[in-house]
Amino acid sequence: MHGAVENVLESVGNTPIVKLHSVCKHVDADIYVKLEYLNPAGSTKDRVAMNIINDAETRGLLKPGGTIVEATSGNTGLGLAMVAAVRGYKCIFVMPDKMSHEKIAALRAFGAKVVVCPTAVEPDDPRSYYQTAKRLVSETPNSFYANQYHNPANPEAHYLSTGPEIWKQTNGEMDVFVAGMGTGGTLSGCGKFFKEQNPDVKLVGVDPIGSLYYDYVRTGRLSKPFSYYVEGIGEDFLPSTMNLDIIDEVVRVNDKECFQMTRRLTEEEGLFAGGSAGAAVAGAIAYAEKTGRKENILVLLPDGASKYLSKVFNDDWMSDKGFLDQPHSLGTVAQLMAHRGNRSLISSQKGESIGQVIALLKEHGISHIPVLDGNKMVGLVSEINLLNRLLGQEIDLDAPIDDLIQSEYATVTPQTKVMLLDNIFNDANVVIVEGDDGILGLISKIDLIDYLAKTDNNEAKS
Repeated sequence: MHGAVENVLESVGNTPIVKLHSVCKHVDADIYVKLEYLNPAGSTKDRVAMNIINDAETRGLLKPGGTIVEATSGNTGLGLAMVAAVRGYKCIFVMPDKMSHEKIAALRAFGAKVVVCPTAVEPDDPRSYYQTAKRLVSETPNSFYANQYHNPANPEAHYLSTGPEIWKQTNGEMDVFVAGMGTGGTLSGCGKFFKEQNPDVKLVGVDPIGSLYYDYVRTGRLSKPFSYYVEGIGEDFLPSTMNLDIIDEVVRVNDKECFQMTRRLTEEEGLFAGGSAGAAVAGAIAYAEKTGRKENILVLLPDGASKYLSKVFNDDWMSDKGFLDQPHSLGTVAQLMAHRGNRSLISSQKGESIGQVIALLKEHGISHIPVLDGNKMVGLVSEINLLNRLLGQEIDLDAPIDDLIQSEYATVTPQTKVMLLDNIFNDANVVIVEGDDGILGLISKIDLIDYLAKTDNNEAKS
């Protein structure tokens, strides 16, 4: 019949681009969004799934009647399940337990087997969803591991499909491309294509607090990742599919601004998009606010809202997690720092001696000290690190501190809500506050306790 396609796979792609108005009316830039959630299985990962399976079939890695195994936050799994349904493959998907019930139910609706693993474990822990997926591949006959985190067919999908499609739609009239940082497929694939067309196009990655990309790009060190709620972006290891060399800037966002922007996109722009879409738009607006330029910014919205009705669009869940504005929101990190007094930052330089750092800790009565390389943060030294080294072996006090530098910290901005620090301190020993010009200060758990105690006392008096 005229106008029909042969099967659902031929309807992947050709998603529209829409201009935003309400949520970004205060910036000079024009911000546009590409509605990738209108792909048939609901996300931009449909393109990746198609390319991964086509590539595997071509190379003889996926045979008739085979089983596709993948570690996924949900969207890649749904894309793979859609292709598998058309082509007759079975699927086993491994997911972290923070993912929404809707995603799990959707995967099972396609007939896939879903294995749920704990989120709060290291990537190389046998219980992690990465390692579990590898084990299942070894145990399943005639199986294929899609391996989106290390499969070149992932970024290639966007280089061959998404990038050229955007360039044609916009006639190349794009100054900045913004996307969330996950496996790296979107930024690496689209970015490579855009830079080939016009090297001046800026690539901006958006990373949630808790993921390691932001700190790694700024310092070159792998900081300790910790838990966060937004799904589908951020990582706790470096996928080989992420090409950080072509990214011009990384913007950090927190869960609350991601989810509140997600809701605003629906309520004010009519865009029924998911939490990672809210993250990308929040990051794009932050970038536009910082640059103040009149330019065209295009943001990729990865998936839709229907997978998050029990979370982002559930008032009870949002309130329980502290993501709705409350009458007593406890203020921001900037207010906390002002409350305790904006102390001068005590820091050490890379290459300084262990003895010098011990003297600084003793002189100022502090337990942690940031280590800088010029003005760039490279890590943290704590008294417990020094104590363990002193107890474990003879130590040369004249030796450089460099081997004792660790990444047991999280970074936030002055605008971060104090309510979010509670979750951050579950994983991080100390919080570093960073502004546009570098490190502004350090917040310890006792700083937060003191601030909360005095805040509660003032509210009780009032």
